[in-house]
Amino acid sequence: MAQVELIMPKMGESVAEATIIKWVKNVGDTVEMEDTVLEIATDKVDSEIPSSVEGVLVKLLFNEDDVVQVGEAIAIIETDRSASNSTPVEIAKEEVPKTVEVVEEIVEKSVEASSLQKSSDSNKFFSPLVRSIAQEEGISMTELESVSGTGKDGRVTKKDVLAYLSNRTSEPVSTPATKAAKQDSSAGTSVQISAPSVPAMEGDEIIEMDRMRKKISNHMVLSKHVSPHVTSFVEADVTNIVNWRNNVKDEFFKREGEKITFTPIFVDAVAKAIKDFPMINVAVDGTNIIKRKHINVGMAAALPSGSLIVPVIKDADQKNMIGLTKAVNDLARRARGNELKPDEISGGTFTLTNVGVFGNVMGTPIINQPQVAIMAVGAIVKKPAVIETEMGDVIAIRHKMFCSLSYDHRVVDGSLGGMFLKRFADYLEAFDPNTNI
Repeated sequence: MAQVELIMPKMGESVAEATIIKWVKNVGDTVEMEDTVLEIATDKVDSEIPSSVEGVLVKLLFNEDDVVQVGEAIAIIETDRSASNSTPVEIAKEEVPKTVEVVEEIVEKSVEASSLQKSSDSNKFFSPLVRSIAQEEGISMTELESVSGTGKDGRVTKKDVLAYLSNRTSEPVSTPATKAAKQDSSAGTSVQISAPSVPAMEGDEIIEMDRMRKKISNHMVLSKHVSPHVTSFVEADVTNIVNWRNNVKDEFFKREGEKITFTPIFVDAVAKAIKDFPMINVAVDGTNIIKRKHINVGMAAALPSGSLIVPVIKDADQKNMIGLTKAVNDLARRARGNELKPDEISGGTFTLTNVGVFGNVMGTPIINQPQVAIMAVGAIVKKPAVIETEMGDVIAIRHKMFCSLSYDHRVVDGSLGGMFLKRFADYLEAFDPNTNI
């Protein structure tokens, strides 16, 4: 018999830890290869962790709701596989307590190494990594406690601290959800800003936000706090696109087994416009601008629960219309089934959201941090429009759509934002109705 550690796997870019939601298998249960042993949640997505071996689960090293770092052992499985064939590190049954003691000792030393001590009047937990970053950057415990956390139950993660540091001034900056000192320019006095206390009235129902809604809430508040938002609008004539789709959708479905929507056409236009204006495809790190090499377009998708998720089409500029159509349909289908992998919702450099699917003609979307711009497309509506012809101007019924671009005014000025938005609309209007697919 050999005992094999089940390791918390790497789950995508920038994901360093995960929270155990539920143990699917318990001590004494038999597990087959690829059987789901537990369910976890990261700051990005929920996932299932399968077993890498066949055997019996003999030890759980963490409880539900515990936060575990990537690379740590989370359980021990006893297997018939010989020690020489075992890839994971093996632990004899009598050595397990010693291993746990070593892990605890490492964590304890990491905490002790930090001069930041937990406040007596605070119930917040900060990981050794977060404390270490805070110490190196000169963040006091009081200041650290003001940082809004996007982790499990509001836990502050490495990402939260780095986002805070990128916007930190000489004075501690608190999030909009906590009290902050704001200078009144007219009176020269300090005004305290805090979220209002809202009392429940008779007959009201109080609904606790679920974990996903808390994440979205924190992310949206963070974005408005980080980026000064500006939104520009343009109206595009998409008649050629509508007529083309109506002509090809049935044949395309018979041939490819896929429905063709407007989304891949919009993604294609976004990718082309980004290539023309690459400074819209950037991120801000303190006073540095990171110009992205890849064009990874996120598409906001509504889930049956009402929550929102943003799967990412990687290297969208490298895909043709068939490739974009299949990528869009696949990601949307698996998003609705909660089957996305962490890598598929990370790494986005620009986001597209379609508010038109809800019948809205336009919207002012909030930037998906750390990106600097997000495009919203509205409902396609038939309208009378003036058309210039060789015989003079005529009035005709055209399919029109409003497009809006919200952008970070720290790095995207009105000229760049406006030109990019207009170029996106130009690509839509110039769509060739004879395009073969």
